[in-house]
Amino acid sequence: MDEREIGALAPGRLIPYGRESYYKPEPLPPSRALDFEASFYETLADATFWLGQLSGVSRELEFSPVLYTSLLRKEAIESAEIEGADVDYNALYSLETQAFDSISNDPSDGTLASASNTKDTREVLNYEQAIEDGIAALDDGEELTVDLMHALHETLLTGVSGDRVETDTIGAYKTVPNHLGGFLPPVPDAVDGLMEALITYYRIGGRYHPLIDIGLFHYQFETIHPYGDGNGRLGRLLITLQLYDTGYLQRPNLYLSEYFNRNKPEYIDRMRAVRYDGTWEAWLSFFVRGIAQQAEESVERTLALDRLRRRYENEYGGHSYTKNKLACTLFEHPYLTTKTVQTLFDVEQSTAYRAISSLEDDGLLEEVTGKGRNKEYRAREIFDILEQPPQTY
Repeated sequence: MDEREIGALAPGRLIPYGRESYYKPEPLPPSRALDFEASFYETLADATFWLGQLSGVSRELEFSPVLYTSLLRKEAIESAEIEGADVDYNALYSLETQAFDSISNDPSDGTLASASNTKDTREVLNYEQAIEDGIAALDDGEELTVDLMHALHETLLTGVSGDRVETDTIGAYKTVPNHLGGFLPPVPDAVDGLMEALITYYRIGGRYHPLIDIGLFHYQFETIHPYGDGNGRLGRLLITLQLYDTGYLQRPNLYLSEYFNRNKPEYIDRMRAVRYDGTWEAWLSFFVRGIAQQAEESVERTLALDRLRRRYENEYGGHSYTKNKLACTLFEHPYLTTKTVQTLFDVEQSTAYRAISSLEDDGLLEEVTGKGRNKEYRAREIFDILEQPPQTY
């Protein structure tokens, strides 16, 4: 990294390191006062408004845990795809259905199917688990600490295929330098002090509006790049945890990775511009705009799911037929087999098949495996909502 590339207002400096120099960011807050245009405060107000709407929806709607898991899964998939994973939505739900069917036949078998160890699905499942672990820790009164971050990092990378992990150090800070192209982040000896300062800044409440401080934290974390691998995944996960910790989220149902994924070049350019030129305002405008857009997107998607649930209850509720009961259970089991239906309602295979076939005719279910036997089905309209691209931007 050429020292001439670092501008006079850059919030960091180059430190000689052998034949190279590494970038050492200044501690937060930024040394100069931030100077935002009026439009930024409008975006900040939008972000606060939509986060409030999302929290209200989360409190008022009696959604099954499966639906919130589905929204969390969307975040996990987007985060994995940023790192180059190729994730099949159906494969993840198929895993759970296979496990449900297997456990129903043999209660002593509590393991997921072997497909859970495929390299891309494992990353998504790890991300989901790490979010759940982080939320549970905060609910138990824990604070954001080095130990919690190490634990989440270990969860994220454990069991991931070796060609998808570029470090042997899991659950601990890096022990060897890691390059990002021509950029050399802080080397291992500098990480402890920088991370301690960053966590302290967050825990004392920062200096700015909480959403601005979370944006500052994310930039600083990714610039320090404290782990040998998994920094992007953990950094995005920490955004969700911080929004929850500061009371902006009632549930982990804001999937900011979708915004980063669709604006990846700008995401990289905005952070690079801070490192080299100190242009904090452009990065923070980008970050807060993402929160506003994704919060609105999450509200719209959640309300669409609720409207669909109410429609099913109106059309199929109040009847004891297996078909009707299955329709009203799709929000609990959106991916299923005939064996799943047999287990849920204690019916014969022929009855389960007729119920599925009838809901196929009604457009609620679709077969997704293309097999002659052991067919798997998914709730078509639910997945249409979950998988649709952003509708609000």
